[in-house]
Amino acid sequence: MGKKGSSHRWLKEHHRDEHVLRARKEGWRSRAVFKLEEIDKKDRLFRPGMIVVDLGAAPGSWSQYAAHRLQGQGRIVALDRLEMPSLPDVDFIQGDFTEQSVLKALLETLGGRRVDLVMSDMAPNMSGMKAVDQPATMYLAELSLDLGRQVLSEGGNLLVKTFQGEGFDEFLAELRKAFAKVQVRKPKASRDRSPEVYLLARNYRVV
Repeated sequence: MGKKGSSHRWLKEHHRDEHVLRARKEGWRSRAVFKLEEIDKKDRLFRPGMIVVDLGAAPGSWSQYAAHRLQGQGRIVALDRLEMPSLPDVDFIQGDFTEQSVLKALLETLGGRRVDLVMSDMAPNMSGMKAVDQPATMYLAELSLDLGRQVLSEGGNLLVKTFQGEGFDEFLAELRKAFAKVQVRKPKASRDRSPEVYLLARNYRVV
């Protein structure tokens, strides 16, 4: 099947997807919210007063959920290279967080306070070729960890999307050096054929 046929099939499945329909009905910005919701219900990610950084946030469903959970008691900073419509109780910075000017803007927004949770649902533009997509995804995970090292508080957490495959075990080992506990999560809202899993790294050890 050609690329056009594959895209048509994906769109057809997408519009019939129960999580897409539920997100629209409940007013969430994307189906991805249910992945975060499931992990949160299992692992209790959020508590009042915490500071959260959301990487690759657009269109904003994870920040939207975090704001819903914190109920104005805390701080959420969302970053993405793409534009993202504003959300109540969420500070948005548009740009690539690996660029010094964007990192500076993040640190200024935080006002010297350390972060309790860095979360990333980032994924590259998928080519459909595993040899290209796998390293690109792991690279984004590494970038999330690098930022976490710069901003996380002692005991802070990191939630990051990865793909199982080449580089996964090495990244997992890297997380285990920096955090007291690392758990693998595959939410039900994650499509069965997707190789994505989420790594929840807990209790950061500041070096």
